[in-house]
Amino acid sequence: MIPRIRFVIALISRPLLLALVVLLSSSSVRSQEVAANWYSKKTAWHGFDQFHFQIAGSSAYLVTPAKALAGNPWIWRARFPGYHAEMDIELVGKGFHLAYFDVGGQFGCPDVVQRAEKFYQFLVNERGLNPKASMEGVSRGGLFVYNWTARYPERVASIYCDTPVCDFRSWPGGKGSGIGSIAAWKQCLAAYQLNEKEALEYDQMPIDHAEIIAREKIPLLHIVSENDRVVPAKENTYRLREQLRKFDHELQLISVAEGTTKSNGHHFDHPEPQRVIDFFMNNRPE
Repeated sequence: MIPRIRFVIALISRPLLLALVVLLSSSSVRSQEVAANWYSKKTAWHGFDQFHFQIAGSSAYLVTPAKALAGNPWIWRARFPGYHAEMDIELVGKGFHLAYFDVGGQFGCPDVVQRAEKFYQFLVNERGLNPKASMEGVSRGGLFVYNWTARYPERVASIYCDTPVCDFRSWPGGKGSGIGSIAAWKQCLAAYQLNEKEALEYDQMPIDHAEIIAREKIPLLHIVSENDRVVPAKENTYRLREQLRKFDHELQLISVAEGTTKSNGHHFDHPEPQRVIDFFMNNRPE
């Protein structure tokens, strides 16, 4: 009886085993297709491969180096990716990845910081990038960079910012010496879901994150223009530096005497791109 039972089981098992093999094979093919099709378009960026994709409701891209540095370090660029990009080009050439997630119109609000989590997890877990990003914020991109860092300080290797907004009451609010922007201020209030009174009392902006940054000992470098009427340095970078010094943490600074008249002092030719490159190279994660 026992041999007959074994024979019957064997007959039944063979088709089941074949079906299982086919199922696993199909699953493997589908996984390979997903891995190969993670991007919607591939273009060239200054001679490097640039992969475009959509994630968490935003457009994004990843630029890959010809040969990555050990540990797969990466620059996370926030806003205006084409402005003063000469450092990014050199850094990709040296082995950094360069990533961009569109945070336009959000002014670093809690919602966009939360959405960016999916972008970060995708790059780290699916593309194998380093768990610590090198953050780069331009102008209003400073709001996102520092608000992200305040929530996830252990994920940040260093921060470089170019004329960054560190207090939205300065820009776009125009509540200080700067020219402000009425339209952008309304957009900012809507993004944060605040009324004007609440916004004036809001205390979760870059200037409020000094203790968190100092505790994590995150290296910082800013470049500012002394005649900037759009994002006045005294109301933004210099206020943040004062707060950081209360916690014995320093912010390195590149000061430009005058930006262009056309830009109200906000734009200028970058005087020390090599210093920025060295900053990222010297503070890259292992």
